[in-house]
Amino acid sequence: MRDQIRISIISLLLFTLILGIVYPLAICVIGQTFFPNHANGGEVKDSSERIIGSKFIGQNFSSPYYFHPRPSYAGANGYDGMASGGSNLGPTSKKLIDLLQDRIEIFRLENNLSPSEHIPADAVTSSGSGLDPHISLQNAYLQSPRVALARHLPLTTVRDLVRKETSKRWLGVFGEKRVNVLLLNLKMDQLFPGSKGS
Repeated sequence: MRDQIRISIISLLLFTLILGIVYPLAICVIGQTFFPNHANGGEVKDSSERIIGSKFIGQNFSSPYYFHPRPSYAGANGYDGMASGGSNLGPTSKKLIDLLQDRIEIFRLENNLSPSEHIPADAVTSSGSGLDPHISLQNAYLQSPRVALARHLPLTTVRDLVRKETSKRWLGVFGEKRVNVLLLNLKMDQLFPGSKGS
């Protein structure tokens, strides 16, 4: 009996040391050494070094001189990192179909698009997490004329910036080309500070 208690206590102390101190410390050191941006949550700072968000979590932008993200169901107002999730509405849900039709009309009106213009899915649907920080390249191109008009910039200037801020496919094969909305909007403000809201 004493031997079993002694073995149990030694095992408890040993596993506490390994799993409670050594392993977390090793993971922390590896993360901070090799992946500091990811380990620190992908912090995005403005010109005054104030943290304004994360490049891994979407944010809502609704002003006409900003690119808009894809819709979000995460939390009461969307984009809540503590309430990640989708709508759970199925593809045959009338509520979802009506919601998508409304969003398509709003997207067309906001961006002055013709009724025949194809609207990319990510412009009107939420991601599974509700926190996707990216939009498709097509979505960004469709929003570019609105942003250019609101900022009094040439359309070619805005689309050139979109191209520069576009992330390629992972390993050149997986996924699609995409644009991080927060980073794109931040770059717009940095390059054209006088154009915002003018």
